[in-house]
Amino acid sequence: MLISKSRRRIASAAAVAALGLTLLTGCSSDNVNCSLDECTVSIDRETNASVSVLGVEAKFISADDTTVTLDVAGEQISLTKGQQAVDVAGLQVSLDSITQDQVQVQISR
Repeated sequence: MLISKSRRRIASAAAVAALGLTLLTGCSSDNVNCSLDECTVSIDRETNASVSVLGVEAKFISADDTTVTLDVAGEQISLTKGQQAVDVAGLQVSLDSITQDQVQVQISR
């Protein structure tokens, strides 16, 4: 039983290390800034603007002064500044800011 627990711990540690590398390599775009468990994504407010992060694509759909509509991993969501994060494809997505030119969202695992 002790060997089995040790193997599980080693496998878990390897999985965590691989996830960390995935997070860092998945956030290498100029529009994406990541820490270990969260990415800040900046998307231009233009038609068809999109960015790939944490294995999913986030695409800008529309925005007004307070709400942004995005397509994240094929699911359309609306975010409002100050709103609690929305769960999409196992990720937490929240609106950080809206400007005339760009929207900024937080995406975390």
